[in-house]
Amino acid sequence: MKLGFNEATCMKKSSLELDLRLCEKYEYTYIEIRLDMLKTYLEKNTVGDLQKFFASSQLKPYAFNSIEDINFCTADKWAEVVDLFQFACEISQAIDNPYLVVVPTMGADMHLKTKEDIFADSVEALHKLAEIAAPYQVGLAFEPIGDPRWCVRSLAQALEIVRAVDREEVGLALDAFNLYLFNKLEDINSIDDVPLEKLFVYHIDDCEDLPLEILDHCHRLYPGDGVMPLEEISRKLKAKGYDAICSVELFRPAYWAIDPEEVIRTAAKKTQTFL
Repeated sequence: MKLGFNEATCMKKSSLELDLRLCEKYEYTYIEIRLDMLKTYLEKNTVGDLQKFFASSQLKPYAFNSIEDINFCTADKWAEVVDLFQFACEISQAIDNPYLVVVPTMGADMHLKTKEDIFADSVEALHKLAEIAAPYQVGLAFEPIGDPRWCVRSLAQALEIVRAVDREEVGLALDAFNLYLFNKLEDINSIDDVPLEKLFVYHIDDCEDLPLEILDHCHRLYPGDGVMPLEEISRKLKAKGYDAICSVELFRPAYWAIDPEEVIRTAAKKTQTFL
């Protein structure tokens, strides 16, 4: 696998300019760019500046994060989703960014939705977005999130949806922490069921040893510093033949308060163990 960096890891104290420079310095292969940080970057820079950077660097773009809340949208909400999605597709094409991470809807009432309604709505939404993305040759990496606030929680559920969509450009993003949030990865063998050609993105992260009803994204840790079965996940991905991005994605406030260079350097060193 190739070392990747997701900008969520330092987003409160960094910028796209700084993340690019530091990821290049610490020999990351890929960067996952946050769309909000991209928009801030473009206030003072151009797409051409990004093109020039990637043309001369070993660091390459891999995915934009993220298109969120795609389920059960009102007409106005869907228009917002499509507007951001269109923007992401256009920039992706310009800088050769291959994937967009797409996230199901979060809400206090999501647990009231039936499995059948979630399935049908997800398939429809992904089809619509894939139609928009097709001319830009951008793939959609659909990411299940195990927390009950999100409507697509398990890897098995997300894989069923992606199979039903049945489009080459629609696959999955596996985030170790988001899988762990579902049932502490008691269903870890569900990773074996994902066809290699549908595994677009892998996010690596660890977490504190807390009950699921307490565990949240703020409890993420550097890979190897927590209780998650990251070695077993790596073995499963290796056996599958996956050799693409292994991207550090941490939402820990304590890391946001640290010098980004320290975080990016430490994350690179700790993640190497699992590549």
